[in-house]
Amino acid sequence: MHEQHDKNRDPAPWHLPVAVEHVPEETGRHFDLAAAADVRAAVARTAGLRELPRLEAKFDVTRRGAGGLHVVGSVSATVGQVCVVTLEPLTNEIEETIDLVFAPAAITARKVGESIPEEEAREVKWDDPEPLVGGTIDLGAIATEFLILGLDPYPRAPGVVFEPPQNDPPDAGAFDALAALKKGSDGR
Repeated sequence: MHEQHDKNRDPAPWHLPVAVEHVPEETGRHFDLAAAADVRAAVARTAGLRELPRLEAKFDVTRRGAGGLHVVGSVSATVGQVCVVTLEPLTNEIEETIDLVFAPAAITARKVGESIPEEEAREVKWDDPEPLVGGTIDLGAIATEFLILGLDPYPRAPGVVFEPPQNDPPDAGAFDALAALKKGSDGR
């Protein structure tokens, strides 16, 4: 059943795996990435964007501790969205900084593959390292995630302000109509 679930899952639109062993211990590794048109189209669909004419990322990846990685960098993009007030197309610039630490998933004293009982599972804190599963990180997935986090969920064209209708009388509702019927039949 698990394999069936994985087959039906949408693949990550931008995929660039980097294994720990491919990052030199002394110098680390620098990545300048620019998504191709087909990747940008897939990321735009995933993010619910009208278009994504530019998506770039810069990462410095260094080793961190025993088998971990530290990723520092930024994601920048030009995104096509729709104004929530006028419904007209608009373009926004996104710039998100990234500073993540990844540690092996089996960093605890337990052996790899041994499950942790639910009552012993530790509480996750905001500054805990991300799990490094299989000794690999995916820079494309990281860039996509931070792009989506940087999107304005309610984009507006410059200078546009939503003004709710002011002169609409309040809706009388069904109970007022029933009261009027009752009043008419009673003569009161």
